[in-house]
Amino acid sequence: MSDRGLLLVLSGPSGVGKGTVCKALRERMPDLVYSVSATTRSPRAGEVEGVNYFFTSKEEFRRMIEQDQLLEWAEYVGNYYGTPRRFVEETLDSGRDVILEIEVQGALQVKQKFPQGTFLFLAPPDLAELENRIVGRGTESEETIRHRMEMARTEIELMDQYDYVVVNDQIECACERIQSIITAEHLKKERQIHKFRKWLKEAE
Repeated sequence: MSDRGLLLVLSGPSGVGKGTVCKALRERMPDLVYSVSATTRSPRAGEVEGVNYFFTSKEEFRRMIEQDQLLEWAEYVGNYYGTPRRFVEETLDSGRDVILEIEVQGALQVKQKFPQGTFLFLAPPDLAELENRIVGRGTESEETIRHRMEMARTEIELMDQYDYVVVNDQIECACERIQSIITAEHLKKERQIHKFRKWLKEAE
């Protein structure tokens, strides 16, 4: 196995089950590191620095943007959210795989700055099932549901920007597919060949 870890970027439309699949995957793969985001919002009760988020000021966050220290970032309801490059790089250098669960637009930002990542699009079995899942939350108005479905259609058209498409029909099946992808990515010749060349050189 290559010494350096993999960056796995998991994204897909709202309601497809990204958080649920990511949580289940981490339970199956305890060595998989969840990418911790930075935010300028205040900590909520029970949230821990470096576990839930890296909490920072707006001034510090803007400095991180200016110095290209974020793989992606966005502003939402007056606060900034983003993925610190340093945390990801240091974790990968330690040999551990990192998973980043993110919206589609954020994933495309990451792809521009970290194209060597492995990009996975989590897709619903069909649009009717996606709508059922969003409605099933019981928290969305009809207008919000309609907006989310319009966004989903746009985002599904972007799946050709990804390396893999994983259909989330059943959580356990989706996790098994992602685990197979991780295994295959670690076995790619580009990640293995330098190790064997080193062995051959040492054997001369």
